[in-house]
Amino acid sequence: MDLGLKGKIALVTGSTAGIGYAAARRFALEGASTVVNGRTDARVAAAVESIRRDAPGSDVQGVAADVGTAAGARTLATAGPRVDVLVNNAGVFEPKAFEDIDDADWLRFFEVNVMSGIRLARHYLPAMLERDWGRIVFVSSESGLQIPVEMIHYGMTKTAQLAIARGLAERCRGTGVTVNSVLPGPTRSEGVGEFVRNLATHHKTTEAEVEKRFFTTGRPSSLIQRFATTDEIANLIVYTASVAASATTGASLRVDGGVVRSIG
Repeated sequence: MDLGLKGKIALVTGSTAGIGYAAARRFALEGASTVVNGRTDARVAAAVESIRRDAPGSDVQGVAADVGTAAGARTLATAGPRVDVLVNNAGVFEPKAFEDIDDADWLRFFEVNVMSGIRLARHYLPAMLERDWGRIVFVSSESGLQIPVEMIHYGMTKTAQLAIARGLAERCRGTGVTVNSVLPGPTRSEGVGEFVRNLATHHKTTEAEVEKRFFTTGRPSSLIQRFATTDEIANLIVYTASVAASATTGASLRVDGGVVRSIG
């Protein structure tokens, strides 16, 4: 299926690893000019090189900038003045008891997970509207619908993304610009993989047993009863950003393995 992304410019924030990397790689394989973003030159360069190897002849560039700050968002916007597809993927998570989440934590999570997408969407949206074509995708989470008690500050930011995406979609009414949210469920990203390995070591068990226990006790409503792969999440992100998805906007699209017990 031709997704119509050849010649489009796709920017994926937080794309040196995990879901962001998988999405950037998929955009490159689909023929889009792809901008990789991360916080350090070394990680950005490594991701760009890896994607170029997997997608020979692709146009892949990298910009090191911390989009969790206003200065970093400006750096990225200046380096990539035109974008057809903006994927707001950069984010942080951290299990922490509510009583231990201080003001600095709340503000840090909001800056990285919410304000990064706001700042970049605000910058790129006017030109998308002028061209009458564009795609903005917020990578939210099923945690935005089912707030995890162990990460309330994280869940709050993911709910906020859903509200922003829907509001922007309303702003783009009657145009060729779409705005959507993609809601991954538990995914074996770089951070989650490290977390699982650490738990396995701490409890002197296997990673497979940790995963099984997590879905038995932590996410029992999961229908796939496993972590999704980053490629499985990336497939939906890239489709949502494609020409083929022109009638999909204002939507919260779940790729959560059935964790959310809802038919809506």
